[in-house]
Amino acid sequence: MKEQSLRPFFIIWTGQIASGLGSEIVQFALIWWLTSTTGSATVLAISTTVAIIPRVVMGPFIGVLVDRWNRRVVMIAADAVVALATVVLAGIFWMDVARIWHIYGLMAVRAVGGLFHRTAMTASVSLLVPEKHLTRIGGLFQTVAGIMAIVAPPLGALLVALLPMQGILAIDIVTFGLAIIPLIFIPVPQPTAESSKQTAGFVRSVLNDLHSGLLFTWQWKGLRMLTAIIMSFNLLAIPMMMLIPILVTEHFGGGATEFGWFQSALGVGAIVGGFLLSTWGGFRRRVVTMTMTLIITGIATTIMGAVPEYAILIAAIGWFVAGAMSSIFNGVSMAILQATVPPEIQGRVFTLNWSLVSAMSPIGLLIAGPVADRFGASVWFLCGGMVQIAIGVGSCLIPALMRIEEQKIGDEEHA
Repeated sequence: MKEQSLRPFFIIWTGQIASGLGSEIVQFALIWWLTSTTGSATVLAISTTVAIIPRVVMGPFIGVLVDRWNRRVVMIAADAVVALATVVLAGIFWMDVARIWHIYGLMAVRAVGGLFHRTAMTASVSLLVPEKHLTRIGGLFQTVAGIMAIVAPPLGALLVALLPMQGILAIDIVTFGLAIIPLIFIPVPQPTAESSKQTAGFVRSVLNDLHSGLLFTWQWKGLRMLTAIIMSFNLLAIPMMMLIPILVTEHFGGGATEFGWFQSALGVGAIVGGFLLSTWGGFRRRVVTMTMTLIITGIATTIMGAVPEYAILIAAIGWFVAGAMSSIFNGVSMAILQATVPPEIQGRVFTLNWSLVSAMSPIGLLIAGPVADRFGASVWFLCGGMVQIAIGVGSCLIPALMRIEEQKIGDEEHA
């Protein structure tokens, strides 16, 4: 039997890369405009909130709609709506009447449109890519994300210096076109519909579908544990990224140059980890790869928190390792979800997972800030790293998690 071709996926994905780079550049430019115009931390905090809230609050509902609708049409429509909003904002800048709330409005539209697009694209991967290649594709996603994290900021800074804001927004509009064109000509397989459209009322049927996604996640112990592990990883890791400047300056006595080392180490580590996963593919049982990376990440961050102030180079190496392992962890955990969750409900399950994981970021930041102020940033790395090790080791002792790729939701009752 002839193996499914990866060519359609890579053509579509190439367009997505171009669009993603354009979006990252515009995001940088918008944040810089807010910073240079207002100089207000509150304004920047609100802009971050505007981007996060749709993911947390609207995610599960968007997932239900993606499961119901044609995913290719969803991606095209989402990109088109965001492109149209970008055109409007470019016109506002061209007329020199831009205000802060205009930026917030575009960021909100981008957040919602981006979530529709990401959900539809991620839920389509398992239909476009053979199951045995899902882990490698996850590694490619992480590699590209790492490259963009390094390339987009300096490129955005260069364009800000060379072009007016409407010119930068025009670049984003062009890259949206590059993402849409392949989708017009390349079919995206659709899963067998499994929704409650026939029940009375659209709103009621959407809520029924949402409930089915919640029930699916909760009843399957392996999936429930996987979600909890990803949430705990985010709870610990996101504050570490925020606390790196404090760790560098207060614990190691470094400055901007040393901070740059750590930022570069994280970005290069993410690229290396993604490339390693895309070529190696991980262990046969993906969950083993995931728990291994969690343990290694914990060891690296524990060392970062434990080394004395003169060992900054060791800490930077630890941050590189943490970046590489985090990239592998993210790629493998998504591949597990794509391989185990039925395609017809992936939208609602994925967005529920993302909503729960995203909600951990502000919680972690609220906890880490006072802890670092009271005991020092190194304590969060030291204790957080040890917790990551404990979670990784403990995960190996949970049969429902370790057998998640072999089991189906109903199998656990007889296990």
